[in-house]
Formats: sequence, structure tokens, C-alpha cells
Amino acid sequence: MTVVGNLPAEHAPFIGRRRELTLLRQLCTRSRTVTVTGLGGVGKTRTALRVAADVADGFADGVWFVGLSGLQDGALLVHAVATTLRVTDHTAKPQREVLAEHLADKDLLLVLDTCEHLVDACAELATSLLHAAPGLRLLATSRQPIGILGEQVFTLEPMAVTADAAQLFAQRARAVRPDFALTAPNKPLVEQICARLDGIPLAIELAAGRLGDEWLGDLLSRLDDRFQLCTDASDRTTRHSTLRTTIGWSHELCPPVERLLWARLSVFAGSFSQEAAEEVCSDASLERAGTGRLLAGLVAKSLLVREEGTHGVRFRQLDTVRAYGAEWLRRLGEERPWRIRHLAWCQGFAERGEKAWFGPGQAAVFHATRREHTQLVAALDFSLSTPGQGPAGARLAGTLWFYWVGCGLLGDGRYWLDRALAATGGLDRSRLKALWVGGYVAILQGDAQAAAAMLDDCRSGALRSDDDSAYAYATHRLGCAALMRDEHGTAERYFRASLAGYAGLGELNSNVMMARIELGMALAFQGDLEAAVGLCEEARLTCEEHGERWAKAYALYVLAFAAWARGRGDDAARLARECLQINYEFRDLVGVVLPLEFIALLRASLGYCDQAAMLQGAAHRIWRLVGLPLFGSAYFNAPHDTAVGLAREGLGDRGYEGAFARGTHLPLDDVVTAVLHGTHEPSGSR
Repeated sequence: MTVVGNLPAEHAPFIGRRRELTLLRQLCTRSRTVTVTGLGGVGKTRTALRVAADVADGFADGVWFVGLSGLQDGALLVHAVATTLRVTDHTAKPQREVLAEHLADKDLLLVLDTCEHLVDACAELATSLLHAAPGLRLLATSRQPIGILGEQVFTLEPMAVTADAAQLFAQRARAVRPDFALTAPNKPLVEQICARLDGIPLAIELAAGRLGDEWLGDLLSRLDDRFQLCTDASDRTTRHSTLRTTIGWSHELCPPVERLLWARLSVFAGSFSQEAAEEVCSDASLERAGTGRLLAGLVAKSLLVREEGTHGVRFRQLDTVRAYGAEWLRRLGEERPWRIRHLAWCQGFAERGEKAWFGPGQAAVFHATRREHTQLVAALDFSLSTPGQGPAGARLAGTLWFYWVGCGLLGDGRYWLDRALAATGGLDRSRLKALWVGGYVAILQGDAQAAAAMLDDCRSGALRSDDDSAYAYATHRLGCAALMRDEHGTAERYFRASLAGYAGLGELNSNVMMARIELGMALAFQGDLEAAVGLCEEARLTCEEHGERWAKAYALYVLAFAAWARGRGDDAARLARECLQINYEFRDLVGVVLPLEFIALLRASLGYCDQAAMLQGAAHRIWRLVGLPLFGSAYFNAPHDTAVGLAREGLGDRGYEGAFARGTHLPLDDVVTAVLHGTHEPSGSR
């Protein structure tokens, strides 16, 4: 059975904890909220993941893991959960409301990992989601209980079974000494080491990572010496002290250059690539060419986790290890410079994505940006909460327009753009770009008043600062707003003015293509179908020459409408399906629901009224996530109304309402699969 969700793969076999796993599985079946508590390094995350994997078959909508260690602001919690669950919403509704609606009918286990620094935000969100979603269950890890009604707290203790602790030591030791094995002579020493470390898994792994340089007897002696030096009689037995002492010992035994990299890597949130580490962390003291070797050294010492996936190798610091490195970076007085360095890397990454978006690498940009989402959020949060960094945050938020708009993250984009505008002022180019991008996002969310204010501010500021680029982009988006208000003559003037501005700037990108396509829509709605087809065919060819697919999909939508109007139903269906397929890949809900509405018209015109009504029901459910159905436009609404009339005529009012209602319960994946491949398509009545 294929398990739905995003549980990370185990990087090593799970050892021991049989009793704890059994008890936790039982708790997860009896209670809707289970929190695994315990000290740092005791294995809360790995144990929770093991339990989640064990019970995954019992959740029809999957098991989803949300790591919170990289979040510092409780306001970002709901965004992190929504992003993990791939919730796509194009409205201006509060993200918590959107998330609650998404989960309302789901049978799902949500794993919230490392909640202690956000415990109040976690408690508030968990309470609201559990109330809204009867099928939701929560499994959390935290150093303290979340503190909500009905919560079952399970305190995870260090490994009590000596044999299990010894096996964990041996497993980690083999990573640095492949010939290592537990034997009758060495087992007592290993057990003494594990006991000295109070059975704390992370401490055991760190000690085992030193075995490449030490013999067991020497390792035990050094541990004893270290504890004598670093603890006094009053706290020597405390387990927190044991872990901190072990981490400190590992830190001292690292070569200075490894310590430096350890500290600098703490600016990363979540996983990162070797290339990112090289670019962010290297300087005259830490040569770029040697970064790979240093990363391997930290992995060998269990100070870094190496993860292999379909997109290559990435690295991740355990939370406790990362916190220790961050503390050293602060002591060195270097936290701010390296956080700025990380921000600069994120800006460069976003700029490369923006440039590549207009080209054959568009899908790769989508997936790569998704992978770096946690890094981008960390950089945005740092820049927009740090004095003097607001313009850099606005620049990053604006550069990511392609991610917010083209990849279904309008809610996230609006949040960061609003924060960026609140953190900046004046006529800075980064602020002006954030204004037009914010206006663009607000239009797509149906927030016309906010969009107009941002776009007017942008144009006014652009005129005062001679920023021709910002003026052209803001003018373009004012055309979009007019198009959705059915003011087609006004929209045409705005689009033509923006295209003239783009030409003067030498711009050629997805935005320019969209301006041509949207001008085509304005002309089509005014009755000039021939000119509209000419513009969209030209845009389609230009997109194909450059390998661009996202804007091309909107050209296909207009061309499908034109083909239908000219009586070429087969061509219209083919174009509409291609449009749907592309936009579905990018999770662009506006680009998905428009061709669905049009395909419903095509099915109704052929007499497949049951299918048409069900597709309209499915579209209705999507419009709730997009905003005002068909933008409240009489012209965008015309195909929908025609399809409703045909379907009601074929089915009768009662039959239409029944088929429509069935469509509202169809998952989006099933609807798109049925339309694109003809699978599980309901048999229609003529």
C-alpha cells in the first residue's frame, strides 16, 4: 500500500524502544492529541516518526510531518503547516480559516516536531484545527506539553535497555570504523560508555563518532576526564548536563575549521545542499574547495545528517547541535553577518529562479524553490524583523513573484509582501517591485481595493523616481483589474501601454507574454476574435521557442475558446486539456479552474450533461479556494452559464443538482485525471 504524506526516510535502522513504541501506538489510537516530551537528544523526533510510519495505514489522507525548529515566529506556524499539506488557496481569507476548511473532511495524522519554542502558537492552532476537523489527529514532540484539552503526554526517557544502547553505539561506530562489532571482550566497555552518557541516544552517537580516532578504553577515559572538568558534583548526574557536556566535548575535539563550519551552518533552517553551504559559509578562513571534506567530517562525527533523495544529497543539523553552533556564532559576534550572507544566498537563488522561469527549466524551478522554501522563509523573517534589512526583505519577496503566483502560494506571498511593505518606505526600487507584485497577488485573491491602492502607489512612486520598469509592471496589473471588472476598453489601453513600456525596456519574460495574452482576452470580449487569436498564437509560439509553459497555458485557454466559437470542438477540447495539464503541474488553481469550466461546456454541448454538471460541481469547490467565481465577470461567466443551461435542459433541475453535488465531493486529483486520461469518468447521459 502506498502511504500518502511526506514522512522523511530513516537514515539508519531504528534500534530498541519496543515498549515505548507499543505504548505510543496505543495512545495514538485512543487519543486525538499525543505529545512526546523529553530532554534534547533523547530521540523524540525519531521515535515519533517511527510510530507515525507504523500507524500510517490507518489514515486515508496520509501522515504529514512539519518540522518547526527553523521557525522563530509563531505567526508563521499556520503557513508552515499549510505549505507542508500543499494547501493551495488564492483568496485573501486568513490562512488559519483556509487550513481548517482544507482539513474539515480529512482523515489525517499531523506530526508537529519541536514545538517547545512555539508552544502557545501550537496550542492555539491545534485547538482550532481539532475543533474544525473531526478526522484530524496530532502527534507532537516538545520539551514540554502543549497544554490543550485532551492531550496525552508521553515522556520519553533515555534508553533503559543496556543492550539497545550498545547496539546503537555499534551502529554509529560502524559508520567511522566499518569493521567494528560488539564482542564479548568489548561489550562491557561499550555498555560503560553508554551508561556514562545516561543512555541519551544523541550523546551515544556523538561518542561513537569519535571511535575513528580513539580506542574504546581511551574513549571511556576521555569521557570521564571531560565530565570531571565540565561538571560539578551538584549537576554531574543531570541528563541535560550530560548531553551538553558531550556536545561540548565533540566541539573541542573538532579541528578549528570544522568548528567554524559547524557554527556558520547554524544559519540554515532545515536541509541544505553542499553548494549552498559552500557559497554561504566560505571565506578566507574557510576555503570553498575544502567545504565538502569538512561536511563529510561532521557527518562522520554525527554532527550532521546526510540525506540522499531523488534530487541529490542534502545535509541537516540536528536541533540540539544546531543550537550549540548558533550559540558559538553569537559568542563570536558573527551571527548577524552570516545571517546576512544567508539572506544574500537566498536572494541569488530567487533571482536565478526568476530568470529561469521564462525557459525550459520552469518545472525544475518550481520543484527547486519548493525544496528551499524553509530557507527562503527564514531569510524573509530575518530581514523583515532586523533593523536595516527591510529593503533586502522587500527585494526578496518581490523577486519571488513567480513562486507566489505561478506555484499556488498566493496566501504566503501576500503575507510576506504585506510585511515587506510595512517594513519599508520611500521610493526604493525593491519597495516599488514589492508594490506591483503585491497588487498582482491581491488581484488574483479578489482583493480589488488593496490591489488598486498598491498599484496606484507603485505608479506614483515610479513616476517620481523615474523607475520605468515598475511603472510598466504596475500598468500591466491595472489592466488585469480592469479586465476582471469587464472594463475591456480600459483594460486594452493599460495592456497596450504596458507592452510599449516592456518593449522600451527590452523585457521578454512570462509577464510580457501574459500581457499579450490578456490583451487578447480584452479584444476577444470586445468581439475582435481574429486579433485575439493572432496575439495568443504569437505568444504561444514565443513561449514554445523559449520552453516557457506557464504563460503558454493561458494562451491555450484563449485559443480553446476561439476554436469552440469557430465550431472546432475537437481542437477546443485538445487545447483546453493541455492548458489544464500544465496549470495542474504548477498547482495554479486559477489556471486549473478556468479550463475545467470550459471543458464542462464542451461536454454539455456534446450531450454529456451528467459529466458537465459534475465538472461544474468540482469547479465550484475550487472557486471557494480561488475567490469570486469567474472573477464576478459576466464575460468570463458566459461559458459557465451556457453549460448550466444545456446541462439543466438535459438532466432536469433535480438531476443537475444531484450531479453538481457529487462533483463538489470529488478530489481535485481525481477530477484532473478523469479529464486528462478519461479514467473513472462518469458515464454521461445524452
